[in-house]
Amino acid sequence: MADLGAKPDAGPLQNGYRPEGGHLEGRRVLDRASRSSLTLSDCGDGGFSETEPMLAERRPSGDEADGEDEEDEEEGPGSARHNMPKESPLAMALQILVPFLLAGFGTVSAGMVLDIVQHWEAFQFITEIFILVPALLGLKGNLEMTLASRLSTAVNVGKMDSPIEKWNLIIGNLALKQVQATVVGFLAAVAAVVLGWIPEGKFQMSHAVLLCSSSVATAFIASLLQGIIMVGVIVGSKKTGINPDNVATPIAASFGDLITLAILAWISQGLYKYSYPYVSSLVCAFFMCLTPLWIVISSKHPASRTLLYSGWEPVITAMVISSIGGLILDKTVSDPNLAGIVVYTPVINGIGGNLVAIQSSRISTYLHFHCAPGEVPEEARGCYYPCRTFCGTGANHRSAQVLFLLVIPGHLIFLYTIHLMKSGHTTLTPIFMAVYLAAAMLQVLLLLCIADWMVHSMWRSGKDPDSFSIPYLTALGDLLGTALLALSFHFLLISVQ
Repeated sequence: MADLGAKPDAGPLQNGYRPEGGHLEGRRVLDRASRSSLTLSDCGDGGFSETEPMLAERRPSGDEADGEDEEDEEEGPGSARHNMPKESPLAMALQILVPFLLAGFGTVSAGMVLDIVQHWEAFQFITEIFILVPALLGLKGNLEMTLASRLSTAVNVGKMDSPIEKWNLIIGNLALKQVQATVVGFLAAVAAVVLGWIPEGKFQMSHAVLLCSSSVATAFIASLLQGIIMVGVIVGSKKTGINPDNVATPIAASFGDLITLAILAWISQGLYKYSYPYVSSLVCAFFMCLTPLWIVISSKHPASRTLLYSGWEPVITAMVISSIGGLILDKTVSDPNLAGIVVYTPVINGIGGNLVAIQSSRISTYLHFHCAPGEVPEEARGCYYPCRTFCGTGANHRSAQVLFLLVIPGHLIFLYTIHLMKSGHTTLTPIFMAVYLAAAMLQVLLLLCIADWMVHSMWRSGKDPDSFSIPYLTALGDLLGTALLALSFHFLLISVQ
């Protein structure tokens, strides 16, 4: 069992982390690390729980516990344990602002790309590709942001202080992410084929094969590129003393949408226009055959091995939810009067997902520091009510307030950027901006409330929110964003008529 109940001792902090202690304290910390560290080849007994891989150390038993209690008394306030990073609302806002804007401009670029490629032959004749768009763009929430949240928590609780254990975590999680990306890409294509077939009653095998190959190849390549970038961000944040919870998840999405959408458009158009029928099948088979290799690598580390078996439920469920949002987008784009929705869909979905991922990651880190698995803070017990998320002076209340206040200025900047780039098919009239901002605020308000309830509920049930909450939340962000945006455009169309 892991010890999450003991609160860290108070002591001086530097950039959110405690400086090194003396020689005696360092030796004791190394002794503990030697008893609890895990190597890449340590297969364990398979008994790890979802919350266990991110813990700073195991809870010792028997004489070992008594000996460590005596050491704790000797160490006192000078021990080298980690404290949860402390930050003012202003410092929090400044750390979030830059990656938030960077991620926002990435979603704006993705919207502009989607506005262009919607007129390509592949998108015109195989409209089910639009169903793939939210599901594949949602992979950044299902995989990249989940990886960022897990590694951010690992940094904050001290699991990445040891170089060996740091690279064990990184390699195991990257391999796990490639497995999930390949499988989810294939399932997203199957969902797109089914959702496209149900309303029309038509099925073409050549279209289905092209969707599968495009989806699997896009998911694999985009996930690998973004995973490498994400690891660099986490390691860089640790070295510079920045709280990775504030910057990792937005940067994970900064160019994720643009990279994924560009790869999807390029591959699908190439396979549609230039390839022979069997080439699509070979492309899909090649990436699927790499899956056993990634399974073997990820199974070497107990943390990723646990998620290899238990981490599929949120990822697949999130993919299905995002695909429903893709179906809404597909049907909305088919109406020429509503074609302008394309450029705004990645923006509203991406911003909502980025903000709620930050909040989810911060709440999860707080629970890892202050609560044992299955236990939640006093204020989070009982029935949920929305005021609990925003009203209060706690760290999570302040972060929810800061994130919600970023919605309007952020969207105004991005709307004006789209207008300057002369993208889209709409004019920035006052009524359009009012309806759009109302939809964006309602989306983020609902997501922050759902995140507060969901993260605490998962922690109470013994699941690690870092691995389970963000896929659900970003998928709900895609569904809510697309649905509210479609309703907004329908309202604007009716008001003009």
